[in-house]
Parts: sequence; C-alpha cells; structure tokens
Amino acid sequence: MGFRAGQGLIERFTKETPSFKDELDIMKFICKEFWTNLFWKQIDNLRTNHQGTYVLQDNRFRLLTPISSGKQYLEEAPKFLAFTCGLVRGALSNLGINSTVVAEISVMPAC
Repeated sequence: MGFRAGQGLIERFTKETPSFKDELDIMKFICKEFWTNLFWKQIDNLRTNHQGTYVLQDNRFRLLTPISSGKQYLEEAPKFLAFTCGLVRGALSNLGINSTVVAEISVMPAC
C-alpha cells in the first residue's frame, strides 16, 4: 500500500517541479519537499557514499513519537516504518530510481 501511495503522492508533489538532473537532486527533494509534505518537517540528515547508497535520518519521527516513552516497543517499532519505507520506495520508483528501502531504529523516536 505504501509503494502505490508513494507513487501517487510524488506525482502530485512534482507536478510543477522542473526535472531533476541526478540522483542527489532527487534525494534532496525527497528529504525536503516530500518528507515535509508528509510529516511536517524535513529529514534531519542526508548522507551518501556517492556510490548509490543514501542514508536519511529523522531524529524525531512523528509515527514513533507516541510510543517512544520506553524501550518496551523497540521490537515492534519497525512495523510502524513499513508503510513509510513503501512510500519512499514508490516515490523513488516513480522518479526512475529502482531502490531498496530499509528502516533501522536504535533509539526511539529516531530512525
């Protein structure tokens, strides 16, 4: 469901945006515009190894904040990120990037 929703959302968000020149521009758009439209804040950190791997870090992810008071939900937290991974993967797919999106949580509500 997240994949299909991401495809549709990125079409709407990029309707009046000029075309992107490379992958880094697409990732910057995902971090700034796409994420802001979905979660009302930008990604806190974007890192890359310049070989096609990108790490997006959100230190206060909105979907994890309500359950982040203790460590009892740390094992269950990745279930809350599955839909969001699908959103990002669908958006990237629609922009021409075939990707694998994986979420990691070490300390909540950061992911």
